[in-house]
Amino acid sequence: MYELCPETPADTPEVEALMDLCFAPGRTALSSYRLRDGVAPVGPLCLMLRDEFGVLVGAIRFWPVRVGGQPALLLGPIAVHPTAQGEGLGGLLMRESLTRATEMGWSRVMLVGDLPYYRRFGFWKLEGVEMPPPTNPDRVLGLELVPDAWAQVTGPVERESGDIAANLREMPGNTQDTRGCTEIEPPDHSA
Repeated sequence: MYELCPETPADTPEVEALMDLCFAPGRTALSSYRLRDGVAPVGPLCLMLRDEFGVLVGAIRFWPVRVGGQPALLLGPIAVHPTAQGEGLGGLLMRESLTRATEMGWSRVMLVGDLPYYRRFGFWKLEGVEMPPPTNPDRVLGLELVPDAWAQVTGPVERESGDIAANLREMPGNTQDTRGCTEIEPPDHSA
């Protein structure tokens, strides 16, 4: 059994330690981190997964960005502890957070990652969406939570401004997650 919880400020050091463990040193120097600096994450979508002993085994985060002036979610990072990789926990975090994003009214999600992995969640390579350099354009992927949400949305990916970030905080359910923690069964590998 796993416990799925929204990340709280008290959890941040532990989540950061997991991210450091899972990613190469210097991860915060990546271009995607420049889009996160000074911008609050979308709280209800930043989820953590703990095992039956309370050990953090996975985490996912989302940040608001603008693409061609349109709002979008920037997914990432997502991390699963090395001892739990291959158990479907990343997929569990992806599916749960994307369901919640849809429920909150978000229409498009983007990330920088490997298409062979993220294709199974519905992501594809975005054309005309420009991450800050030196991002490889083949790794800029998108997902529509609403049909045609990425249609004719192109241009540079930009940090969310203060005014828009304030509006995001006022969205229903964005200041704190009223669901709290829930117990989740381990992913079924036979499906």
